[in-house]
Amino acid sequence: MGAIMRIAIIDTSTTRAAIISDGLRAAGLDDLILIDPAGPLVAQIEAATPEVVLINLENPSRDLLEDFFAMSRALARPIAMFVDQSDTEATFAAIDAGVSAYVVDGLSQQRIKPVLDLAVRRFHAFSSLQRELDDAKNALAERGVIDKAKAILMKRRQIDEPEAYALLRGQAMRTNRRISEIAEAIVTSEALMGDME
Repeated sequence: MGAIMRIAIIDTSTTRAAIISDGLRAAGLDDLILIDPAGPLVAQIEAATPEVVLINLENPSRDLLEDFFAMSRALARPIAMFVDQSDTEATFAAIDAGVSAYVVDGLSQQRIKPVLDLAVRRFHAFSSLQRELDDAKNALAERGVIDKAKAILMKRRQIDEPEAYALLRGQAMRTNRRISEIAEAIVTSEALMGDME
């Protein structure tokens, strides 16, 4: 990880936020933005464009945690949350909300940088897995549409599967479109024809 990292700090105590800022600067991290927890969190963070969000809560209530978890779900950024006290339910809720690092027993200066690095790495790993999952789902959906289109062509033209696929592929190449787009058009056309009968 590079030495330059913009960090948004959210703390319900301005005094504690200043102490955290001093600790981060001492650790060589000085691109810091203090976020007002009373203001619109997501808008402030979007405007600040940080690489990571650090949230420090001394003794968070269930409502306050839920507010921060809702914000976490809305952001596409690594989030490191430090709390002084927690329970199993709150820990699981943080993980479900997408908090990249959830550290109980407060914030100490020597732990900040390693935890932030971990949060960023975990966030990128999770994002990569999410993209792979989305790609696999899309590929599976496209495969289903292509299979339906092949079945329609096989039935209409009395041809076998390789010939049906060759027709789809040929049309895609001629029109400079993806095979799945051609397949979708065939499936849609068939559905419309069925509705008209």
